[in-house]
Amino acid sequence: MTQLLEVRGITKAFPGVVALRNVSLSVRAGEIHAVVGENGAGKSTLMKVLSGVYPHGSYEGEIRFAGEPRQFRDIRASEAQGIIIIHQELALVPLLSIAENIFLGNEPARGGVVDRHAAHVRTRELLAKVGLRESPATLVDDLGVGKQQLVEIAKALSREVKLLILDEPTASLNETDSEALLDLLLGLKAQGIACILISHKLNEVERVADTITVLRDGSAVQALDCRAQAVSQEVIIRNMVGREMAERYPPRDPQIGETVFELRNWTVHHPVHSGRQVVKGVDLLARRGEIVGIAGLMGAGRTELAMSVFGRSWGQRISGQVLLHGREIDVSTVEKAVRHGIAYVTEDRKGYGLLLDDNVARNVSLANLPAVARRGVVDEGREFGVAEGFRKQLRIRCRDVFQPVGQLSGGNQQKVVLGKWLFTQPEVLILDEPTRGIDVGAKFEIYTLMAQMAAEGKCIVMVSSEMPELLGMCDRIYVMNEGRFVAEFGRMEASQEGIMRAIVNAGLLQ
Repeated sequence: MTQLLEVRGITKAFPGVVALRNVSLSVRAGEIHAVVGENGAGKSTLMKVLSGVYPHGSYEGEIRFAGEPRQFRDIRASEAQGIIIIHQELALVPLLSIAENIFLGNEPARGGVVDRHAAHVRTRELLAKVGLRESPATLVDDLGVGKQQLVEIAKALSREVKLLILDEPTASLNETDSEALLDLLLGLKAQGIACILISHKLNEVERVADTITVLRDGSAVQALDCRAQAVSQEVIIRNMVGREMAERYPPRDPQIGETVFELRNWTVHHPVHSGRQVVKGVDLLARRGEIVGIAGLMGAGRTELAMSVFGRSWGQRISGQVLLHGREIDVSTVEKAVRHGIAYVTEDRKGYGLLLDDNVARNVSLANLPAVARRGVVDEGREFGVAEGFRKQLRIRCRDVFQPVGQLSGGNQQKVVLGKWLFTQPEVLILDEPTRGIDVGAKFEIYTLMAQMAAEGKCIVMVSSEMPELLGMCDRIYVMNEGRFVAEFGRMEASQEGIMRAIVNAGLLQ
């Protein structure tokens, strides 16, 4: 295979920090090249250099593409050469159709007028290539996240892509959609299209990558050739974190006590389509010191359940009981839920969990402002003390607590969200996809915090699409399918096969 991309000695600095140090890598045509590393290792910065988001002149080093030196001044310049980047936050317009999104800014025209017929014909061809059976007129807003990813790839194919850069493409996908996307990448590889894949899901990297470049602290520390010999996840992790990680999950000795939190016959209807039940008569209990998991496929109703309990943040016509220490409590607003000791860490930390433009201190104090206020006015000294305490306790890596949260890595952002809710001193902590989009080292730190909180007597309810972390961390696991709990497993009897069997069998019965 011929060399398509060469990156030589890239160094990129921001005020107070060097994000990339003398990084070099090469990608061949028709190769899947994975770039892995902990959050903050420099992966996204490198991709922004390659795609022209950071223009030539803002970094040191050289980029050669298709045998020629390139000096991309912006993203349009890189796209003109066939380099297309698909970010984790998809760049689609929800209220435009698939065809309109694919050709946005590049519309086929005849006589100065957009040729909609030509756009739809070409869109059908592109959708067939990515295996998406949808009408070109379908609104993107009506598609699931997995299908939206395919639209992004179809959009890249419309621009005659030679190098496709994917940043965490499966972070928000279920297992089925993830497998379909990986199969598609292998199909594109067979057509000679190269791909740079950034992913924290090392099992996926192991499955599709031809070459793996490991970044650590802004430097390329290892290039692994997967064709020469099989590369294990343990080898990748050791290079990522710079040390052996004998265990993926912290050791626990659960001391489970009395029932603290209970749901009885909890039922929730869709917020727009009031006749549609999304959560159907769920019964759940969580005990002191226990980590309870909720497993299920995307669309099972897990997030809707969690949000409806937390101040009825989702849904309408909600019925059932919430009990704390055997007594029914009122959780009809977020304020009342927090007052009763319930906290909810959202799956969308950037959209709902944080104020990205604000600093660490302000975000940590946000859910409990009275605790840092004097006579109704925030005491900034007290706020600083609280934030600094959580920075040390949770090992939040930041310049100081006045640094904007948007500048932190995903793992450290997640710790800020945890700190915010721990400051409310909850008895019940609901964690929705707590390790989504963070690296293996940061995951272990989150798991360790969960174990510590359980050891302190808090009860934790964890929603996760990652089966290994449910099996590795939970004392009991509920299995949810189409709005109902269809099975329950204890720690010793739970298995990935058993959980999937329960989901499949429930689907056959419904």
